Parts: sequence; C-alpha cells; structure tokens
Amino acid sequence: MRIAKDGTWHYRGSPIGRKEMVCLFASVLRREPDGSYWLETPVERGRITVEDAPFVAVEVFWRRCDGRQCLTFRTNLDEMVTADADHPIRITIDPRSREPRPYLMVRPGLEARINRAVFYELVALAEPETVQGREVLGVWSEGVFFPIDEMPVETHTTDAAAE
Repeated sequence: MRIAKDGTWHYRGSPIGRKEMVCLFASVLRREPDGSYWLETPVERGRITVEDAPFVAVEVFWRRCDGRQCLTFRTNLDEMVTADADHPIRITIDPRSREPRPYLMVRPGLEARINRAVFYELVALAEPETVQGREVLGVWSEGVFFPIDEMPVETHTTDAAAE
C-alpha cells in the first residue's frame, strides 16, 4: 500500500476509491520512531509507503474560543483538528527555493500536509511577533503562536540610489 503526495491511498498500484475504506485504514495507521508507517490491527501488521504526509489539510475554519483565535482544519478524510500545543503547525522552508512546506500534527507521529490554498489563508491571518529575538510572521491558535517565516527585510532606497 502507498499514500501518494496528494493524499490518495493506493492498493497494488490502483487508487482506493471508497472513502470509507480509506478512513478504516487511516484509523489503524501508526508511525514508528524510525519514521516508518504501518497499518496495525490486533491480528495483522503491514508496512505502508507514505510519499510525504498521510493526510492533507484541505480547509481551515477561523473562530474565537474564549476570546482567543482558534484554527480548526479539516483533512481530506474529514477529520477535524484544532491547532494547539498537542497539534502544532510546522513549516519547513526549502533553503534554495524558499518554498514553504506546511504541516499539521493530526495524531502522534501522523501529520497532514497543509495544501496551498489553506496555507494562503494562514498567511492572510499571519501577524508579526518576536520569537527568540527574531521578527517572524505566524498565526495564533488556542493561545499558541506558530511561526510561518521570517519577516521580510524591507529594502530602503535613498534618493541618490534611485537616480
């Protein structure tokens, strides 16, 4: 079995078309400390290949929770996960292209890749904060700040340089 980068589950080279079947498999998905993924039931255990992350965050809902912002994500399997200390948002930045790769922890060891449209919504909600002496942009959810990227460096041109 294999989970493609786009979140499609495959069995013997063919996509699994029944969402109920995928949800059943997802309910027994585990990740080992070595990074390997396994489908594990009380009587069987089988390795599964995951190209990126096993889930995809396809929608985000913004709301106020006890006076603070809460961001709840819906995955491609209709699981609802609110970003908080136990379900952090993690962004890696490609050092060459500066392309972000955002993720949300769904269950211990199992992440959802945040799709591009949802990431753009997060960027629209981003606020500047100082984290460990660095100016960063990020989002708040359940009282936890999740950095997205460094603040852009403003370039100032002088009148002499502009001429």
